[in-house]
Amino acid sequence: MKPLHSALALALLSMPALGHPHDISQGTAVQLGGATVTLVYEHPIPGMPGKSLKGVVVDYEPGGASPSHTHAPSAIIYATVIEGAVHCQLNNGPVRTYRAGENWTEMPGDHHNISANASQTERARVLAVFVVDTNDLELTRPDRR
Repeated sequence: MKPLHSALALALLSMPALGHPHDISQGTAVQLGGATVTLVYEHPIPGMPGKSLKGVVVDYEPGGASPSHTHAPSAIIYATVIEGAVHCQLNNGPVRTYRAGENWTEMPGDHHNISANASQTERARVLAVFVVDTNDLELTRPDRR
């Protein structure tokens, strides 16, 4: 078995992968390692000036993983596996496997060490919903090596 590669899709919207961090828009797909990340929803939160909801779908190819990463400093993320199963490790804690219908939360400053498809033969998909400062355009920040 190959060692697990790090990070979430919820690997989510690695703007630097586009070459310019502000070029992402709704419907744009970004390749992040073995995951494709797509911004599918973006809306200001009524009554909360400067805050937005942003929905991101992370599609993992069989055996795919995204690099370890953090998220925008203001981001609170609620991630739900909607297809397949995903290995996830946050803040060097235990590696957990989440299956369709299961979810986890990431808080501001959390480090997503591992985000990988648990299957070598089936794809996996995660919906990550961000509550984030509207001006935080770079939602995912891969670790620098």
